[in-house]
Amino acid sequence: MNTLSDVVVVGLTGQTGAGKSTVSKVFADNGYAVINADSVARKVVEKGSKCLYEISDFFGKDVLLADGTLDRKKLAGIVFSDKAKLETLDTIIYPYITGEILHQIRQNSRNGEKLILLDAPTLFESRADDFCEIIISVLADSDIREKRIIERDSLTPEEARKRMASQFDEEFFSSHSDYIIHNNGSIETVNDISKEVSDKIKDLYSSRLNPVNACSD
Repeated sequence: MNTLSDVVVVGLTGQTGAGKSTVSKVFADNGYAVINADSVARKVVEKGSKCLYEISDFFGKDVLLADGTLDRKKLAGIVFSDKAKLETLDTIIYPYITGEILHQIRQNSRNGEKLILLDAPTLFESRADDFCEIIISVLADSDIREKRIIERDSLTPEEARKRMASQFDEEFFSSHSDYIIHNNGSIETVNDISKEVSDKIKDLYSSRLNPVNACSD
């Protein structure tokens, strides 16, 4: 039977547009196995999945494209304009996402990966933070995030602000995280900070594996 007692799962989250993917890449380059919750979310709503059936059953067949796949833009337009509908979508999809995340954590552990980064924009909303021993949040000023979201997702300013408003505020992330990485400056600065944090967590993991050596240092 596989045990997760020797695995450290680091949750990476933060505000949309803050630059989480930049931090995630640094951790990956530093030897962490990365589970991308966005990829997991796409997987659980693949054509023919039980999750997609539940979504279309509640929101109607209009959220499906002609080929039977999810019309993400249509669904986003519905839920980001109605908080109650967003909460309903969360209720449907999050159990599938957390189940798949746990499966991937176990699979990584079986493969010998003991330092795992869970890159999850809705880490707290999905309760996936329950899997995490350490949590990092990436934050940035609202004007910077809005510009990044518009460029990244080809949204209007109004659409970008709706997505930003659907998340927790900066105070929430700050009070629920072990590390905060601010990404308002250059790419070099955030890379350096991310490397420093990833090294620090590695050291903590090594100390836990070798407590005698850690005490003698």
